[in-house]
Amino acid sequence: MTWHSVTVTSIYASRVLAHNGWRGPSLVSIRNGVISAIEPTNRAVPDRVLAPGFVDLQVNGIDDVDVSTARGPDWTRLDTLLLAQGVTTWCPTLVTMALDRYAAPLSRIAGAMVRTSPSRPTIVGAHLEGPFLGGAPGAHPVDLIIGLDLDWLQRLPTHVAVVTLGAEQPLASVATRALVDRGVLVSVGHSRATESQFAAVITAGARLTTHLFNGMSGTHHRDPGVATWALTDRRVAASIIADGVHVHPRTIALAFDALGADRAVLVTDAVAWRAGRAGQIGLAMTDGAPRLGDGTLAGSAVAMDTAVRICVGAGVDLAAALTAASTNPAGLLGLSDRGCIAVGRRADVVALTTQLEVEQVWVAGDAVLPD
Repeated sequence: MTWHSVTVTSIYASRVLAHNGWRGPSLVSIRNGVISAIEPTNRAVPDRVLAPGFVDLQVNGIDDVDVSTARGPDWTRLDTLLLAQGVTTWCPTLVTMALDRYAAPLSRIAGAMVRTSPSRPTIVGAHLEGPFLGGAPGAHPVDLIIGLDLDWLQRLPTHVAVVTLGAEQPLASVATRALVDRGVLVSVGHSRATESQFAAVITAGARLTTHLFNGMSGTHHRDPGVATWALTDRRVAASIIADGVHVHPRTIALAFDALGADRAVLVTDAVAWRAGRAGQIGLAMTDGAPRLGDGTLAGSAVAMDTAVRICVGAGVDLAAALTAASTNPAGLLGLSDRGCIAVGRRADVVALTTQLEVEQVWVAGDAVLPD
């Protein structure tokens, strides 16, 4: 007879954001990395909130580590920095560069994905933010933004999980259909597309818009733009950089009201601000955010737990903010094994204090932060 070891973990909290809403004082039981029960309890429990582990679709770098050049121990440092903000699943993001420059960082990302180190945040795949962008380049080098190359896209490695493109690109709908057929999440970003151009790409299968209000035409009442198309098209979600700089707090609240519970997605769009770069783009911290020399915003320095606090401070419901940081992005990526606290789901869980600061994180049931 063969005996198999069983790992059991018990987590207590005063509030649990479960798949069907808030639970009061509860015990979340985990068996071999999977949630096995969520039960009410009468015992004294820590005054904290349990939420699904955060999922960040857009991380260019953090602090002094840029994902485009990360090697060896850089990935371990990124693991630590992400876990400290409650992120348990993420997409390393590569910004606009020449086509022949993508192969090397994509290869290094693939190597980081298959590391055997336990209890680290999952890299679900790379996010290519460029170079096939539209008429709102933001910090992306204009001379490197090019027309869609369908052959190049077809040759992309299978670990590319997200592609941001401009909906006004002549081949945008064709490229979107081809990428979606491969299981890639297509997002509209850095775009000044018309309503018909935007709708065509969404009809082709795009399901996200990249950093709502930033790098896109806006919401003028007589001249609506991509932000308006995104807010009012129920087929598409919208990511938001909630650092208090990219989007005013009142506009964050307005966006959540328009998007509803299932279409808002929080991203950090974090960059290696201390290293002063995002890919080949030079930047510096100025007035609370990374910027180009001319003041153009170039990513953020926000952490995901900070973004949740900023949303709540702006008047966003806590459950909506937490869902936007976890359940909604997981769903967009097709990750049916995580993204909510429910029996049978992978036990990626974050505990937050009453001040919504990260207290502990569990990856597949393993506690990963020091007590």
